[in-house]
Amino acid sequence: MEWTDRITVDPAVSHGRACIRGTRIPVSVVLDNLAAGIGEDEIRASYPSLQVPDIRAAIAYAAHLAKERMVETPTGIAA
Repeated sequence: MEWTDRITVDPAVSHGRACIRGTRIPVSVVLDNLAAGIGEDEIRASYPSLQVPDIRAAIAYAAHLAKERMVETPTGIAA
């Protein structure tokens, strides 16, 4: 499964933010929940249209962005 199969960017949907295909759920919402320690089952309970592969695609999308972009951090602080 490629993240491109499940993530879309459409200027007419959610102001062009990356969303789970067929929904208006931004990828950032899924990632924020995961970062907060919320498990996949709880996220899916909050967003019933999400499937496990959608959550995995959100993680893969974030990994792709992390490879493509460099963000400077203050010296001595791990990124």
